[in-house]
Amino acid sequence: MMRGLTVAMRRSWKKILAGLCAFACVFSLAACGDLEDGKIRIGIKFDQPGLGFKKNGTYVGFDVDVAKYIAKKLGYSEDQIVWKEAPSKQRETMLQNGDVDMILATYSITDARKKVVSFAGPYFVAGQDLLVRKDDTSITGPTDLDGKRLCSVTGSTSATVIKQKYANEVQLMEQPGYAECATALFSGIVDAVTTDDIILAGLAAASRGRLRVVGKPFTQEYYGVGIKKGDTKLAAQINNAIAEMIQDGSWKRAIDDNTKGTGYTPNAEYNPPTPTEGE
Repeated sequence: MMRGLTVAMRRSWKKILAGLCAFACVFSLAACGDLEDGKIRIGIKFDQPGLGFKKNGTYVGFDVDVAKYIAKKLGYSEDQIVWKEAPSKQRETMLQNGDVDMILATYSITDARKKVVSFAGPYFVAGQDLLVRKDDTSITGPTDLDGKRLCSVTGSTSATVIKQKYANEVQLMEQPGYAECATALFSGIVDAVTTDDIILAGLAAASRGRLRVVGKPFTQEYYGVGIKKGDTKLAAQINNAIAEMIQDGSWKRAIDDNTKGTGYTPNAEYNPPTPTEGE
């Protein structure tokens, strides 16, 4: 087709073709490679008050606030975020399948998980703790649980850790979710609930002052941003965003806003963390 055309005309024609391809990409991503569609898909929990919670069609919580901050630093507005529910058992699969671009869902960084996905962060270091009724002063730590009734979520290792290491006579009760554990605590069916302290703080915040976190964490859980395996460039960008969030005070404000009225403060020995994972 280009025979008989001058060099200048050929160059001009190639530029036109390139422009047409770029224009077509806007409408058909498959036609021209991996061009972004203008959205970022972020996995969060929908059922954890104070962290990731779906409320009347909106999404609130500390994980949500961190995700919004990161997305903004990556060049996305809140309107360009597509929130996806990321149940614990499905997180690795969602990242591997490309269903989400990142996950912030109380997602602890572990060696086993790093075999199949990568992480940025950490953006928070939680610790296993106890939730009790506000007026109960008999429980000050895990060693006070002998003879007591303790609730945790089905499949969680939190209660087992307590029984094995701190109180072998504790009575364990499992519920499908933390809301059910909180209800059992309200009604006196159990004496305490156990999981990561910031999750408990979210439950306490939703209890309108009826529950409190004991405030003596006895493990460490490093919450990371789950991303596709090997994406070191994205990990570095996310780490920079987390570092900025900590430096400009937004990180602390997000913690305070989402645990207001509970008296909760993160373990200062580990928080705020230094995000270096995955680079």
